[in-house]
Amino acid sequence: KAIVGDEITIHALMGPGVDPHLYKASQSDVKKLEKADMIFYNGLHLEGQLDDIFAQMSKDKTVVAAAEILDKNKLLADEENSDLFDPHVWFDISLWSEVVDGIGDALVKEYPEHKELFEKNEAEYLAKLAELQKYVKERVNELSSTQRHLVTAHDAFNYFGSSLGFTVSGLQGLSTESEYGVKDVENMVDYLVKNKIKAIFVESSVSDKAMKAVIEGAQQKNHPVKIGGELFSDAMGAEGTEEGTYIGMYKHNVDTIVDALK
Repeated sequence: KAIVGDEITIHALMGPGVDPHLYKASQSDVKKLEKADMIFYNGLHLEGQLDDIFAQMSKDKTVVAAAEILDKNKLLADEENSDLFDPHVWFDISLWSEVVDGIGDALVKEYPEHKELFEKNEAEYLAKLAELQKYVKERVNELSSTQRHLVTAHDAFNYFGSSLGFTVSGLQGLSTESEYGVKDVENMVDYLVKNKIKAIFVESSVSDKAMKAVIEGAQQKNHPVKIGGELFSDAMGAEGTEEGTYIGMYKHNVDTIVDALK
């Protein structure tokens, strides 16, 4: 939207609070995809249930896996399978800026008549992302290195951690499809106690049941832990709100994290 402005109509399949790992396309979704001139999705198996549909659609129209624009050397490999990569690349602002650039190139190729406008809008948006990066670094610098422990429901924040010096732990793996067990909860509790971590975070697109079990386990070991707030991981906020934009979502997350861990 930042690049095309009002020139192109954009429809988003997944709204606020929707988990892309588990999302299955409805009949009306398939119709929207069939009618579209062009389709963008994240890729790297984030939308695992839709991969076959995107492959089918790519035979008739331009389909762009945005995160797969990136050089694989810049991606974080899955610890359990080096052929798979962490798809949550938007949490590294530098990487996301490269993705924006790639999206801009794809749009200009598809709609060359709007080249000038798209390139102007993209340059303005990339400048805003540079400002965001500055703001985020200033906020994170309010935390000492020992305070930079981010504990969440699933492993969505590894790019955030690697770009900003956080140790990141998620109860579930890279996908919310992976199950967690009693042992995972116990290990997480031990980690919180050992590192004197006082706050953990829930996610807008993932149930908070698991994190509540972690808090209860920590209390049994006389280590009080609070929920530091709700983070946007695999979905943004409601359309029309600040958190419904990438920049607003990122600011919300970093403010919530820093304020809770200080």
